[in-house]
Amino acid sequence: MSKPYVLGIDIGGTNTVFGIVDARGVVIASASIKTAKHNNINDYIDELYTEAMRLLEANDAVDKVHGIGIGAPNANYFTGVIEDGVNLPWPTPIPLAQLVSDKFGIPVAITNDANAAAIGEMTYGAARGLKDFIMITLGTGVGSGIVINGQLVYGHDGFAGELGHVIVKRNNGRLCGCGRTGCLEAYCSATGVARTAREFLEVRTEPSLLRNLPIEDITSKDVYDAAIAGDKLAKDIFEYTGTILGEAFADFTVFSSPEAIILFGGLAKSGDLLMKPLKNAMEKNMMPIFKGKVKILLSELKEADAAVLGASALGWEAKPMVTIVPPAVPVITPPVK
Repeated sequence: MSKPYVLGIDIGGTNTVFGIVDARGVVIASASIKTAKHNNINDYIDELYTEAMRLLEANDAVDKVHGIGIGAPNANYFTGVIEDGVNLPWPTPIPLAQLVSDKFGIPVAITNDANAAAIGEMTYGAARGLKDFIMITLGTGVGSGIVINGQLVYGHDGFAGELGHVIVKRNNGRLCGCGRTGCLEAYCSATGVARTAREFLEVRTEPSLLRNLPIEDITSKDVYDAAIAGDKLAKDIFEYTGTILGEAFADFTVFSSPEAIILFGGLAKSGDLLMKPLKNAMEKNMMPIFKGKVKILLSELKEADAAVLGASALGWEAKPMVTIVPPAVPVITPPVK
């Protein structure tokens, strides 16, 4: 193979992770940059290019990259455009595939970041051998990738499977970054957990380790640390979060009957703090025909490898961007009379 590598890029709301991947699915090397460091998309791509080239040079991979695969929020597989990046700092739409291809001089393909994680999990992780599963990413937002009969579901326009924006609170729900209210993402993402913490601290009066922190600076990691230390209020936050997530999973099961729902992301590492209320609520609200049939699994791929590997798989299929120029309108000269 003349070009034995692809570059996989996972763009999250907080960090962008990228890696060099070979044809066997081995991540040769990886690095990251801060997604929100630049307010201008071109400045961000400049830094991405600089750091990616540094990685390629350090691993003797310059001019050996077949293609680039990118997973990004609301990235459209069909058009190469981020249509509505609600967790990204740049105005949308963004013709990301074209911009990155122009900068690197390498073919680019993109998809939703959670779809990329699903592809990576299906190829290398906990979903190997599964034909029907749902991938849920619990990060800055809540992402999802739906696989039915071995095929990733894109829908007619490339945007199918935005389960993070299913409404779970119909009345007086929180405002979500997408502009709607009551979305799952507003409650069960890392930022959602922090919002719950602030709400609980304002309406409840009992002592809590979280009261030692500036309320606006509290993160989901702070809540986890407090819960591990035995803090009752922090444990209740996880109980609240897991219950909402489990109720949503019971609803998700109805439309695709997955063999498993696979969790990926920092919040998924919370152990029984999250998993116990999640599983209880899921089974309690499950339609009887599905009870006991759907497994809850944790990703078997470390850190960002699921998304990087999934995105990289697109790199093998990436083709040069083609600019479509509309045909010229013929000039018709009227006959001379």
